[in-house]
Amino acid sequence: MDDKLRIIISGGGTGGHIFPAVSIANAIKELYPEAEILFVGALGRMEMQRVPAAGYKIIGLPICGFDRKNLLNNIKVLFKIWKSQRMAKNIIKDFKPMAAVGVGGYASGPLLNQAAKMGIPCLIQEQNSYAGVTNKLLAKKAELICVAYDGMEKFFPAEKIIKTGNPVRQSLLSSTVEKDEAVKSFGLDPEKKTILLVGGSLGARTINDSVMQHLDLVENTDVQFILQTGKYYHAQITDTLKGRQPKNLVVTDFISDMAAAYKAADLVISRAGASSISEFCLIGKPVILVPSPNVAEDHQTKNAMALVEKQAAIYVKDADAPATLLKQAIELVNDDKKLQNLSANILTLALPDSATIIAKEVIKIMRK
Repeated sequence: MDDKLRIIISGGGTGGHIFPAVSIANAIKELYPEAEILFVGALGRMEMQRVPAAGYKIIGLPICGFDRKNLLNNIKVLFKIWKSQRMAKNIIKDFKPMAAVGVGGYASGPLLNQAAKMGIPCLIQEQNSYAGVTNKLLAKKAELICVAYDGMEKFFPAEKIIKTGNPVRQSLLSSTVEKDEAVKSFGLDPEKKTILLVGGSLGARTINDSVMQHLDLVENTDVQFILQTGKYYHAQITDTLKGRQPKNLVVTDFISDMAAAYKAADLVISRAGASSISEFCLIGKPVILVPSPNVAEDHQTKNAMALVEKQAAIYVKDADAPATLLKQAIELVNDDKKLQNLSANILTLALPDSATIIAKEVIKIMRK
């Protein structure tokens, strides 16, 4: 069976969909090294670069979301959906997959819809505590739905749900870098407390503003900061900092070695994307969550509150962050007892080996 195993994985749009998808693919390859895995993504989206960089082939569909502001544009969207459905059908005919996996995002809609019509068993992986539109629409057609949070029967048939957790980047768990070495790799002092501020793959204006509006606070504290701005905001921020960048502030658009960044940090400030939260749980990292208000159904706030209710994270509202976040973070990073409590509580929520569990479930639905 090994040499004939063919699986399609579809979805993407953001790092939060792509990292789990690649982790599932890697786990399938570990179990069945000869397996053929094909990714299907959306043209022009991040997966078209990230997936080939991880060593997998990807085909792009011309799919995009509905334009809620300009309804006339949706005529084009409907045409793209129709075209993507036809392309998906042809991809499936050519590749002949034995299973299809959807991780959310635009492309997984037409691909899994066609796969189910053609009798191919489908598995959905839902990362968030509030299910995405695409996954809710596909639920009836899926054999199995892998989730990371309790209470997901609000969105999906209870008999199809299995709680597996979210797959994370393996490099975070396999890294052997020591804390001192990690801090030094950013040109900082291992003897001082370090706060890592991450805006996700696209960057977060609010998190950037929380630092940029309080450079005096940065300068006058013994705490060190690593600010990941995202590519979109990086040029503007480096321009603003010319000639006045505090020595205890490191600014970078993208961090390739997140294992070292997390290891260096005594405290992380982050958006509340599902993949990021799963990573914090597995590594036991104290975190202040600033949910993005610009996401469907405000799902990041729901993700954050699932941790806050268990005293496993601190929540700061996006609108309040520029004024209060930095001061609160400096106070927290200097409170060792509170950091220890947050770390201990978030570790209890970890669901390890998610990618391997999901990979095994993919194999099971093929054999039914």
